[in-house]
Amino acid sequence: MDGSRAIGTFVVWDYVVFAAMLLISAAIGIYYAFAGDKQQTSKDFLMGGRRMSAVPVALSLTASFMSAVTVLGTPTEVYRFGAIFSLFGITYLLVVVISAEVFLPVFYKLGITSTYEYLELRFNKYVRLCGTIVYIIQTVLYTGIVIYAPALALNQVTGFDLWGAVVATGVVCTFYCTLGGLKAVVWTDVFQVGIMLAGFVSVIIQASVIQGGISTIVNHAYDGGRLNFWNFNPNPLQRHTFWTIILGGTFTWTSLYGVNQSQVQRYISCKSRFQAKMSLYINLVGLWVILVCAVLCGLALYSRYRDCDPWTNKQVSAPDQLMPYLVLDILQDYPGLPGLFVACAYSGTLSTVSSSINALAAVTVEDLVKPNFRSLSERSLSWISQGMSVLFGALCIGMAALASLMGALLQAALSIIGMIGGPLLGLFSLGILVPFANSIGAFTGLLAGFVASFWVGIGAQLYPPLPERTMPLSLATHGCNITHGTNWTTTTEMPFSTSAFQAHSTDRTPLMDNWYSLSYLYFSTLGTLVTLFVGILVSLPTGGRKQNFDRRFLLTKEDILSNFDIFKKKEQVLSYRSHPVEDGGTDNPAFNHMELNFTSHSGKISGTQL
Repeated sequence: MDGSRAIGTFVVWDYVVFAAMLLISAAIGIYYAFAGDKQQTSKDFLMGGRRMSAVPVALSLTASFMSAVTVLGTPTEVYRFGAIFSLFGITYLLVVVISAEVFLPVFYKLGITSTYEYLELRFNKYVRLCGTIVYIIQTVLYTGIVIYAPALALNQVTGFDLWGAVVATGVVCTFYCTLGGLKAVVWTDVFQVGIMLAGFVSVIIQASVIQGGISTIVNHAYDGGRLNFWNFNPNPLQRHTFWTIILGGTFTWTSLYGVNQSQVQRYISCKSRFQAKMSLYINLVGLWVILVCAVLCGLALYSRYRDCDPWTNKQVSAPDQLMPYLVLDILQDYPGLPGLFVACAYSGTLSTVSSSINALAAVTVEDLVKPNFRSLSERSLSWISQGMSVLFGALCIGMAALASLMGALLQAALSIIGMIGGPLLGLFSLGILVPFANSIGAFTGLLAGFVASFWVGIGAQLYPPLPERTMPLSLATHGCNITHGTNWTTTTEMPFSTSAFQAHSTDRTPLMDNWYSLSYLYFSTLGTLVTLFVGILVSLPTGGRKQNFDRRFLLTKEDILSNFDIFKKKEQVLSYRSHPVEDGGTDNPAFNHMELNFTSHSGKISGTQL
């Protein structure tokens, strides 16, 4: 690294702080492996024995939702496109209410470990298998990127060793997931939320000291057009408007919160249904706090570089590197603080990766191992769960190595989350909300949803929307002091500019300018709605109204009214009184309408017998 640059570099103390964060995370795993009650069964390992309480689970949900992509990406997003991103605060509220009131009651009363078990109970085992395989592919892809993207950005700015960081992250995650199971994942997440907040707060405080207070930062943002909250343009082709964020964002994030195994697995592991709901509502506060921090960091970035944008000035080679650049710029006089910020970015990574590894192990054991090898004892299932954690940890590190070769596909893979999550959300919504949906409708709907969302998503990657659709705000370089404009990055230009050049050289067709320019937040919405619509259309003529199944697989009136049970001084058990038989088929006498007591393992519902 050349010394003429006016920005700090990493010193010993920064490495010490970073190593301490990894060591404490590993220590928590060792503690839960050997202390307290041993994890005897696979349920203890994968579900924390269903004895978790609301606050740690809430913090854990917040942590894994906030990956390093948030820590590095959101401030950059605000810097380039303005603070309209903060409207996601409203989206988070809607997402949490939908997850807590629609999906949670059904999953919790069925006492399932894998959300895909529900698909077999409600439809059949082929639909379940389809959901499981899609989930495993999506999660391994996403996790590889989550490990690699921050490592790359931090490596290029701080000189932090790239593969050292990738392997260390992967190994430490796999280590504490394998030893400590879900409990270790939840408690390391609690620790990592603390680190993430500390990293953000140190940047915000130091930036406001240097710039002359928060008010100055806000004034600069106002002058630069960064406080663009009220864009009510209903056009679905604009990247971020009030409507795309509220409507599109709600679908995109509900697919993560409502039905994604890594989130559901945690709130189902709570002691009671009330605790599970509380964990979601407390987590909402965490999401808001982190959103406010990230937006403030973005405004601080703008305030600091409003006259000299390091990205246009070729001082960083990709927008993701702006945040680490700011940290080394303003915190260089405080040894250890840049390390704290890197630890903050990696805490985001660790928490997301660990929850993915644990969820992948749960899905594999519950959906692929148990149904095919029924004779296995709980002890051996527990060993298999641990083996799966190691296997998926290694797979995710391998995926990170692949991500390094993809470069241009980083953004593509992030869109894949929306493309895959949407149809899966549609599939679960069909099961829970539409009484006459059947397995033929579900399967056809899922396929149709995938076709629609992949068509738009891949089209948008090949022919990116024009700048008037994405509306980046202006960045200035007139205040740059050219003397230290040495280009100190060895990488090429923006990783995904190659596809943009291909697009502009071709004649753009109406298909590209309209259909492929759909805001990326609507990919998920499109997938969900197509799946629901096709599923309903196909179920009606194929005998959907004649099928018999247990009402507990649907969201019932009692599920919603049970929210008020807390005011009655009695144990919270849903009473399923006899209910009028709807024209969706006759009542099935083989089912007993009361909530199961899930302390026994025999309480699992298998097929149609209880």
